[in-house]
Amino acid sequence: GSDPWGVKVERVEIKDVRLPTNMQRSMAAEAEATREAHAKVIAAEGEKKASRSLKEAADIINESPIALQLRYFQTLTHISAEKNSTIVFPIPIEFLKLMKNRGSHSTTSGF
Repeated sequence: GSDPWGVKVERVEIKDVRLPTNMQRSMAAEAEATREAHAKVIAAEGEKKASRSLKEAADIINESPIALQLRYFQTLTHISAEKNSTIVFPIPIEFLKLMKNRGSHSTTSGF
């Protein structure tokens, strides 16, 4: 804009800028919203990775039913190592039925 007067401007330096309070608040709100959105994306990515890992674990356990029992024992060991507490060890009803059936067959099969 200064060329018609024969003045060539090479650089402009701004030393003191004062933004209105409303604009400062708007900029701060926008920055906060951007940070929150970014945090939600990161959390969602973590949830997605955790879901994939849980699915893989479920697939492995599905292939080998004893793996679930072993994982259960591992969890109990972990709990008992962390705190000095009493652990109630439930026995599945299916296991009791299996033992009852084996007991009735043991007299006939010689076990």
